[in-house]
Amino acid sequence: MYYPFDVVPGFWQKLLFLSGKSSIISIDKVKNEICGNSTEDDLSKWCSTQLDSGFFVNTESCIDVYAQIAEWVNSHAVFSQSAKELFLSTELADPWLVAYAQKNNCTVVTHEISQPHRRNRIKIPEPCDRFGVRWITPIEMFRDLKETF
Repeated sequence: MYYPFDVVPGFWQKLLFLSGKSSIISIDKVKNEICGNSTEDDLSKWCSTQLDSGFFVNTESCIDVYAQIAEWVNSHAVFSQSAKELFLSTELADPWLVAYAQKNNCTVVTHEISQPHRRNRIKIPEPCDRFGVRWITPIEMFRDLKETF
């Protein structure tokens, strides 16, 4: 949606370059979201054919932090029950991204913005802020890495 392959191919080439240098990684749950459905789109094809198998790291070691995040989400009075259930659904990578980042001192890259009073959806920045995880936009990531394209 933000960086179509046909319009900004340099973005995708830069991601490959950074992943090859191990400057950026993602998690297995993100790969499942992208590649786990039955319809193959451009993004799932690109992930399957272009990214090294080590790009998507295993999150099994983060279950303890995930449990803390789940406890916080479930005890948070602002979020609706449906927002809690959606955020903690087994298919959603968001809480696992936060758990992995917290456990491994990583930064989460997201287009989402903080909306702490939103009831119907839990945005990634809220648990990041609660669990001391730095979060930035993709453009901020490129600036931090001193990358241009």
